[in-house]
Amino acid sequence: MANPAIVTVDDDPSVSRAVARDVRRRYGQDYRVVRASSGAEALDALKEIKLRGEQVAVLLADYRMPQMNGIQFLEAAMDLFPLARRVLLTAYADTEAAIDAINLVDVDHYLLKPWHPPEEKLYPVLDSLLDQWQATPASPEADTRVVGHRWSAESFEIRDFLARNMVPYRWYLTEEPEGQRLLKASGASESDIPLVITPDGKTLVRPSEAEVAAHVGLTTTPAAEFYDLAVVGAGPGGLGAAVYGASEGLRTILVERRATGGQAGQSSRIENYLGFPDGVSGAQLTDRARRQAQRFGAELLTAQDVTCLDVKGSARVLTCAGGPQIVAHTVILATGVSYRTLDVPGLAELTGRGVFYGSAATEAPSCSGSDVYIVGGANSAGQAAVYFSRYASRVHLVVRGENLAQSMSAYLIEQIESIPRIQVHTMTEVTAGHGTEHLEGLTLRDRATGQARDVDASWLFVFIGAEPHTSWLDGLVERDTQGFVVTGPDLVVGGKRPKGWRLDRDPYHLETSVSGVFAAGDVRANSVKRVASAVGEGAMAVTLVHRYLEAQ
Repeated sequence: MANPAIVTVDDDPSVSRAVARDVRRRYGQDYRVVRASSGAEALDALKEIKLRGEQVAVLLADYRMPQMNGIQFLEAAMDLFPLARRVLLTAYADTEAAIDAINLVDVDHYLLKPWHPPEEKLYPVLDSLLDQWQATPASPEADTRVVGHRWSAESFEIRDFLARNMVPYRWYLTEEPEGQRLLKASGASESDIPLVITPDGKTLVRPSEAEVAAHVGLTTTPAAEFYDLAVVGAGPGGLGAAVYGASEGLRTILVERRATGGQAGQSSRIENYLGFPDGVSGAQLTDRARRQAQRFGAELLTAQDVTCLDVKGSARVLTCAGGPQIVAHTVILATGVSYRTLDVPGLAELTGRGVFYGSAATEAPSCSGSDVYIVGGANSAGQAAVYFSRYASRVHLVVRGENLAQSMSAYLIEQIESIPRIQVHTMTEVTAGHGTEHLEGLTLRDRATGQARDVDASWLFVFIGAEPHTSWLDGLVERDTQGFVVTGPDLVVGGKRPKGWRLDRDPYHLETSVSGVFAAGDVRANSVKRVASAVGEGAMAVTLVHRYLEAQ
């Protein structure tokens, strides 16, 4: 187990080095000192520490930092490490800042700079805080361990599943001594990977995500026989519906086939969401929403893929691939969309082995010093380019269009242009992938000239198109030619209500062709593909659910 961390955050390089130097001099033998130059960088470090199942003892943050000040950072850090002691550093006695800090984030100490000599002004404070932290009983961290090959697609899927569900885990390569020891202790061989060892010591050989979920504390079976509202899909729309449904007294269950957040949960940074002027990671935003829904009493099922919807009188019945059925008065479909696969020779067999769909944030540290290729021209691709630029030696953004302005927000284009490590290749497409055990190269074609060239590449992340998860609704719920769910006024054509509609009223605005079944977010035809609009539709759908139930 790694030593607990003391995290220092200051945007002034000289001050940052001085703080870390003084802290390391006194506490370096027993604590790991992590230095960050911004709140965003520090939050990324905290997230990685959290996922590794390690501890943070003290957070020291400078108050006057641009983009995210010390108070904002400490407030966000509390979500990850609520027991860590918090210190706010300031260059002078800013009384208002101190009051805000105490009210907002329960700061443990307010420390003036400079702190010299540290023996008088710094160390006594930290000694006291560390004693308090050590005396506070911490909740035991889950110690899930995963053993696998570096370029194993199955190993990546398990790691990504755990990371996106905020389950701390340890990752061991089969060629590492500890990985070999775990394989031997489990009676397994390298052909049995991925090997998952649960906190209670149970060994899972090549497990499914549902098996892993059931052994790491995630809920996979419904607790009740009947619900007022069943929400399918835990992206922004589904989470919004679950929060408002549960908070308004509806017995609510939220069913997710993989992990909360959907595409938004994979975003490294969302900067245009209302109320977060400094931006917020998709994982952090959706994790807060998940905890908020559960606090109101919503039940969350993970790793359950809904495969069938039936109507039985006033009940709506959902059947999951794993077997359980969920019966409810009403259903909200919020299954979102997924990125389309890049259908070119050589890529399909390398998926999960250098070729990834979505940001795959678990792979970012492994990209250090390498070239990373990202395909796509929308915000999700741009956010990924900015994120991976922290690790990669160079990020190549491959765009089919003539420029980014056709599909990307202006603020994101400005960020990309300000980062020297990001190179944008417009009017370019990937036409082939090359590699045996993993991705080794790509063929790029200039769409203007037709000229092709081969490049060395071990990392490709694809963000193209959007396909709705609606094939399981075929024959029951009306969809458009692309598979998106048709709702509300669009169902009434030529004054005629949809086929099979039995109620003496038109469908409500977000209601599907099946009464009592609603759709919200990206899965709905003609919806605005934005996080805020999906959340809004989830809330609006709950209002219509109340109207539907009142009329029954």
